[in-house]
Amino acid sequence: MANGLGYSKPVNIAIDGPAGAGKSTLSKMLAARLGYIYADTGALYRAIGLFALRNGIDPSDADGVSALLCKTVIEIKFKDGSQHVYQSGEDVNALIRSPEVSMAASQVSAIPKVRAFLLGLQKDLAAKNNVVMDGRDIGTVVLPDAKIKIFLTASPEDRARRRYDEMIARGDTADYNKVLDDIKKRDAADSGRETAPLKPAEDSILVDTSGFELDKSLELLISIVKEHLT
Repeated sequence: MANGLGYSKPVNIAIDGPAGAGKSTLSKMLAARLGYIYADTGALYRAIGLFALRNGIDPSDADGVSALLCKTVIEIKFKDGSQHVYQSGEDVNALIRSPEVSMAASQVSAIPKVRAFLLGLQKDLAAKNNVVMDGRDIGTVVLPDAKIKIFLTASPEDRARRRYDEMIARGDTADYNKVLDDIKKRDAADSGRETAPLKPAEDSILVDTSGFELDKSLELLISIVKEHLT
């Protein structure tokens, strides 16, 4: 695939990091600047988490969730350059951003059969396109040969403030202290799970955006990409 950069294969950029680090927002903006596809893998796990909740299955019940996988089809489609996740033909983008689904996503992502179920979809997308793909194990498991690997983080307080501001902007009811507590619980769950725990790839570039505004964080990422692609 031609990419205009002299590489014979699609260029993959992996961005990992904890909840609320701004991965999705910054990855989407970075992809737009580069003319790449943005792939939000966390949305896939959210879709599985939503499916478990809809079916009355505890998202931490590995056997129960695994048994559901044969009853759904998860797809990624792009509308006007934006990713939409479909669950058995239904666009669930608007349903997967609640705190309840967020925690469910963390729980189902610890289940090996769920990760195996979604792995092929993620790898296939990256094999065919120049992508900026974000998640929690992209550089370590999904795309270990990615051209650029970035581990994006910020203090729990900064991440909670950003998540809180996003929720208020959407018109949701939110409590900062509750958001901060949820962030810390999600960190513990993601870092402590046995399967594909959250951790930087050995060859990743650590980017701490604590105290940074969005534009400054984006420019920092762009400068890193330019340095490693030229």
